[in-house]
Amino acid sequence: MTASVKSGRLALRGLAMASGTVLLAACASAVPSSPGQQSSPGQSVSPAPSVAGGGVPATWSGVTDPKQIPLGDDKVSTVAQTGSVYSCQTSFRPGGARHDGPWMDTANKTWDSTSKVQVQGEHSWPDAEYDETARGDSRVITSKDLPTHQSTGTFPIQQSDPAYQYDTNPNAIASKTVHLTLPLTPSLADNVSCLSMGAIGILKNGVYLYNALDDAGRDAAAHETQDLCDGHPDGAEDYHYHDIPSCLLSVATEKGSTLVGYALDGFGIYVERDDKGNLPTNADLDGCHGRTSKVMWNGKETTMYHYSATLEFPYTVGCYRGTPTEAPAHDRTGGNRRGAGQGTGRGTAQGQG
Repeated sequence: MTASVKSGRLALRGLAMASGTVLLAACASAVPSSPGQQSSPGQSVSPAPSVAGGGVPATWSGVTDPKQIPLGDDKVSTVAQTGSVYSCQTSFRPGGARHDGPWMDTANKTWDSTSKVQVQGEHSWPDAEYDETARGDSRVITSKDLPTHQSTGTFPIQQSDPAYQYDTNPNAIASKTVHLTLPLTPSLADNVSCLSMGAIGILKNGVYLYNALDDAGRDAAAHETQDLCDGHPDGAEDYHYHDIPSCLLSVATEKGSTLVGYALDGFGIYVERDDKGNLPTNADLDGCHGRTSKVMWNGKETTMYHYSATLEFPYTVGCYRGTPTEAPAHDRTGGNRRGAGQGTGRGTAQGQG
């Protein structure tokens, strides 16, 4: 059986595919994410209005080749450090994918996102929803941790799936009750904070964002196999991403900044493309993977701190610059309850996948 690979990922992750207006319409009937506005269940607010140009330089300091992305293994730190995850957890257990795939170049410590195998299947979730409302000084977000207007692959990974030879993820996807209260106008904390395993934020299609590490403390985006939208479930049956998924990158504006989610400290996570459609590199960002510039925030152009997506590890957030809210409950020992017999490589006590 021929493996399904990310043949379109080069265009999705590195280049603009069409005008932002057309792509927004193709994704869903996007609703502006302004204070006091709430979407109906199942209605997308993904992504938010963008700022064309303005806060984004004409050219970033460099360009990351999606066929030679530097591997993020061993880039775990105990302080804020550019290109690393400042992790609350410093010891890790075996877990994640069983074998390195041919997209990995371990000798040169790079990986090729355009040739990586993807988990087969295409499942929609009619009960998915994302609601975002301003209440006083808070942004209240509710979802089912299921993607609105995007599909997932088939999980547990089936033995007939070519991805199974590398990653035997036995976990199913389950609907969750997600309720987050974030500051509407976040402020920088006196000290940065480390990232826990499990959810570190939520994207505007209703799905959890995890840090860039797998259960073994390696580069999750490189090692683990994900589906057509770059997501997969963990042992608590929480569907999640380890970077900004291609299905959201593809609907972000071709130039300028687009809000695609929030970290647990309330600061926005943006896709920011220069005049050539490129994302920034780590060299353009600080130790927490963010920067200060003009963005669209609460319906207004505002100069403020925010996190910025890259093709490079740690992809989204390296540490918290603000004060994070309590992370959603994350079952690290509950295991898989509906597909434990489907695989052995990741075990039934799967933590962060």
